[in-house]
Amino acid sequence: MGKWAAFPHLGEFGFCADDVRRNWARLHAGDAEPLPADPAVLEAWTLFHRGEFQQAAEAGLKAGGGGITAANKATCIYATYLEKKEKTRLELFLETAQRARAQATREPNNASAWHLHGYALGRYSQAISVAKALAQGLGGQVKESLEKAIKLNPRHADAHVALGAFHAEVIDKVGPLIGGMTYGAKKETGLTLFRQALELNPGSAIALIEYANGLVMLEGDERMAEATALYERAAALQPMDAAQRLDVALAQAELQA
Repeated sequence: MGKWAAFPHLGEFGFCADDVRRNWARLHAGDAEPLPADPAVLEAWTLFHRGEFQQAAEAGLKAGGGGITAANKATCIYATYLEKKEKTRLELFLETAQRARAQATREPNNASAWHLHGYALGRYSQAISVAKALAQGLGGQVKESLEKAIKLNPRHADAHVALGAFHAEVIDKVGPLIGGMTYGAKKETGLTLFRQALELNPGSAIALIEYANGLVMLEGDERMAEATALYERAAALQPMDAAQRLDVALAQAELQA
């Protein structure tokens, strides 16, 4: 892989492996990922939480096993927030989706593998346009993978967020009738998924952001005040790690726009 752009706040989160181990449940309230027994996998996650995303991806791929999950998550966060070149972003999302799908095939009970497959494909779909992605048949893959993740691990808050976003994006782009009949997207299902995500992980900035976006997409401008309040909650959060630092910064930037 080429050289990735640096996390703009390097040094802000000075985790060591023991710090990550002690704070694991809090750091992983979103993905409910089990604490790894392999020190090499824990090191990959430590790099991730510090914001050393390229090093985390490389370490995770080298470690294999559960390290693939760390590598995939690091790649997704980097591509979503820090990669400036659109072509590279798309390539990173597709590479991650392919890796996660292969991981899910090897480990069909791995909820995070299914989640990251759906998440990466979902971000790719947003980048090329949801309408184009639906025409390419990607919508069904996103929905199926995220539903599998939730079925395997009902406490996977991030999968709830991503699936809620799927329902909102589809209805926003093709309408409730076609969205429901062709893609199985439903307004109330999307809103319920967002609420469930926040029940599972109340301190999630990305859950607050996506719920705010979903409210406006699904119910229109009459929910704008509530959406703004959700953004304000996200912007006021004290980030736990580098990934959430990027989520909080996104909320702050949107409020200032």
